Amino acid sequence: MPRPREFQISLSDTPYYHCISRCVRRAFLCGEDKQTHQSYEK
Repeated sequence: MPRPREFQISLSDTPYYHCISRCVRRAFLCGEDKQTHQSYEK
């Protein structure tokens, strides 16, 4: 069962985090896809 973020993250132990997000099928949210040259900004 997933744990809430407040129990997973300790800012006193590790004050810096790198947050990433992925989309379905590696689709881009903004800009142009370098492989298909399709723009997803609309």
